[in-house]
Amino acid sequence: MRRTLLVVPAAAALAVVTMGLASAQPVSTNPAATPTLRTMDISLAQADAVIAAARAKAAELNTKMDIAVVDAGANLKAFSRMDGAWLGSIDISMKKARTARFFDMATGEIGKLSQPGGPLYNIEHSNGGLITFPGGVPLKTADGTIIGAIGVSGSTVENDHTVAAAGAAAIK
Repeated sequence: MRRTLLVVPAAAALAVVTMGLASAQPVSTNPAATPTLRTMDISLAQADAVIAAARAKAAELNTKMDIAVVDAGANLKAFSRMDGAWLGSIDISMKKARTARFFDMATGEIGKLSQPGGPLYNIEHSNGGLITFPGGVPLKTADGTIIGAIGVSGSTVENDHTVAAAGAAAIK
């Protein structure tokens, strides 16, 4: 017997109807019970500005960086590998950006929570591999909406974070 799950709008409420079964379970339509999801995606122009600001800071620090920007869905939006930057840092920069977006916090903060005995110990093994040391920062609009994240790798973790923060500051 084939069963299909349908969500059907009704005048007063939504009802979940399972074909082939006699009963239906109501779904709440109370606006207070449903959290508001506010999303916005980073534009290519914004991502380019983030990359440019990060590259300028890396040049100021005299270091070569791999810089990744992901959108609100943690998909790669823009990437820059400065001449001479380490090949191994390409993947690390992308994972730092994804990690910062997945958890909407700087990767260094996640790192503090993921130490042995910490509440997030071993989290770096989830989601196809995360990076829990500094260099990933969420990208936010002026009103605090997260639109993506930047990940930077290629130097010390202090420099990586400084360059990522400079890139994030380019969002207006």
